[in-house]
Amino acid sequence: MSNYTELSTLGEFGLIDHLTKTIRLQNPSTLKGIGDDAAVLDYGNKKILVSTDMLIQGIHFDLTYTPLKHLGYKSVAVNASDIYAMNGIPKQITLSLAVSNHFSVEGLEEFYAGLYLACEKYGIDLVGGDTTSSKTGMCISITVLGEADEQDIVYRNTAKENQLICVSGDLGAAYMGLQLLEREKLVFQGDENAQPDFAGYEYILERQLKPEARKDIVQQFKEKNILPTAMIDISDGLASEIMHICKDSGIGCNIYEEKIPIDYQTFKMAEELNMNATVCALSGGEDYELLFTAPLEHYDLLTAMPGISVIGHTCKASEGCYMTTRDGNTFELKAQGWQNFSSTTAAGESENKKAKEDR
Repeated sequence: MSNYTELSTLGEFGLIDHLTKTIRLQNPSTLKGIGDDAAVLDYGNKKILVSTDMLIQGIHFDLTYTPLKHLGYKSVAVNASDIYAMNGIPKQITLSLAVSNHFSVEGLEEFYAGLYLACEKYGIDLVGGDTTSSKTGMCISITVLGEADEQDIVYRNTAKENQLICVSGDLGAAYMGLQLLEREKLVFQGDENAQPDFAGYEYILERQLKPEARKDIVQQFKEKNILPTAMIDISDGLASEIMHICKDSGIGCNIYEEKIPIDYQTFKMAEELNMNATVCALSGGEDYELLFTAPLEHYDLLTAMPGISVIGHTCKASEGCYMTTRDGNTFELKAQGWQNFSSTTAAGESENKKAKEDR
C-alpha cells in the first residue's frame, strides 16, 4: 500500500495551506504575507530591489539526480544571489510553482523544506505566489525583493579604467559537478544496478546541487567599509560576466589565468573528463560567486579578505577584453570561451572544448 498522498486529496488551496502553515515572518518590513491578494511591505527610506528567476524541469534541472529538497534550497539561493550582486539584502520572495500530477504531496513537502531552509539562512520571508498544474513536469518561478540604502547600491555599469577585478570563492566547480552527475546518469541508464561513483567529488556535487549565495562577502564589505565600483554574480560563467561589466561600463579588461581560483576537485574532474579547467571556469556557469571591480587603493584590504581573489585589472575600452595565460600568451575573451586557446597552451592539453552551450 502506498504511503504517498495524491495532490488531488488536498486541492489547490488546501495544498497551499498545508505547505505554508509553518511560515514564520522574520522582518518588520513584512506587514502582510501569504493570505491576501498581495503582500504588504514597508521599506520606509530604503530602496526596493526586485529580481525574478525561473527554473524549468529538463532545462535547468534534472530530477533523475536532483533531490527536491536541494532544488528548493537552490531556487532561493540563486535569487538571493541577484540581490547580493547589487550590494543589497534580500528580504522577501514570492514563489510560483507549476507541477504535474506525477508529483506527490510528500515530494512537494521536500521541495518546500529545502526552500524554507534557505529562507531561514538568508533571512528571507516567503510572502506569496501561485500554484498551478503542468502537463510537462515542474516549473519554478521566484521573485525576490531586497533592500539597500541608495548610496550602497552597486550596478554593472559603473566600473572605471585602472581598477582591480576581483572574484569571490572558486570557479568552475558547479559545471564540473553537473558533468559528473550527467556521466553517472548515463552509467545508470545502461545498468540500473550500477551505483554512482562520487567518492572524492563531494565538493563539486554540492556546488551544483546546493549552491550558496555570498551573503558573507556583502557583510564583509560593510564591515570593512568597501564599496565595489561595479558588481555582478557569476551565473553564466566568468567570461560572460566580465564582458557584461566591460560593455555596460565602456571599459576593457585583462585577467590572468594563474589568478583564477579553481578548486582541486574541479581540476581533477576536468582532467578525468579530458576537459580544460580554465575553460570550465570561464564558461561553465552556476557558480553564483560575486565578480566585482574596486579601486586600486583597496588592494591590501581585499587581498586580506578570506575568499577574495584579485584576478586582473580594467583598462581602456580600446584595449579590449583579454586573458593572459600561464605561459604568457594573450587571448581575447569570448562570452562562451575564447578562440584558439588550447592550440598554444602547454603541451599535453586536449583540443579546446567549450565548457558550455546554452543549457
